[in-house]
Amino acid sequence: MKLSNKVAFITGGTSGIGLETAKLFQAEGANVVLVGSNAERLAEAGKALNGNALLIQADIRKVADIERAVEKTRAQFGHIDVVFANAGATTVAPLASVTEDYINDNLALNFTGTFFTIQKTAPLMSRGGSVIVTTSFLNTIGYPGLSILAATKAATRSLVRTLGAELAPLGIRVNAISPGAIATPFYSKIGLPDNVLSQVAASITDKVALKRFGTPDELAKTALFLASDDSSYTTGTEMVVDGGLTQF
Repeated sequence: MKLSNKVAFITGGTSGIGLETAKLFQAEGANVVLVGSNAERLAEAGKALNGNALLIQADIRKVADIERAVEKTRAQFGHIDVVFANAGATTVAPLASVTEDYINDNLALNFTGTFFTIQKTAPLMSRGGSVIVTTSFLNTIGYPGLSILAATKAATRSLVRTLGAELAPLGIRVNAISPGAIATPFYSKIGLPDNVLSQVAASITDKVALKRFGTPDELAKTALFLASDDSSYTTGTEMVVDGGLTQF
């Protein structure tokens, strides 16, 4: 097994890419720590992981919550081998609708929370450790109404380079996964009516070279590669998993 006896700390793991990755990591021998803000969804995710994961309710927009989650992990396992900073969300907001509170909330969830997740977990990691950050195809193309999400994801892409350089002397790798259009609950949470959401999905599918949405397990397999020793010579990079959406 690729992650035998490793400890994997996963944020945003109660659905979609995060949960599918947690399942795969567990199947590959990892001890999974699942961090989520919603108690009910966290409990359901725990059931999907056969009751064998350490579940921690925490809001990564709050540094104190991240510190508490890391301390609980340290108390149970003593160390962390893999960090998957996957938490993130937004709602559609055209230029005229964006407020200061909206920007601050997006920054706290999509960038600041990611930064402090890495900062607080790094001291528990050792040589051979792996940090994986979820970015987005939106950090390379323009899409109306998602300017702030795109900006925060571009910032996390930059973070992967800078922290990759900073942590390399410690033997810790830092990489990103950039999902394209993936069939997850993310799209149902961006605040669009169902009929508009269907139109958006059709439009995106038409632009994808492979003419379909990706699946969470396809992202999970990429995360497994980055988490395992298979990627021992890979750091600072972003693996794009988007069916060709941003490539052609």
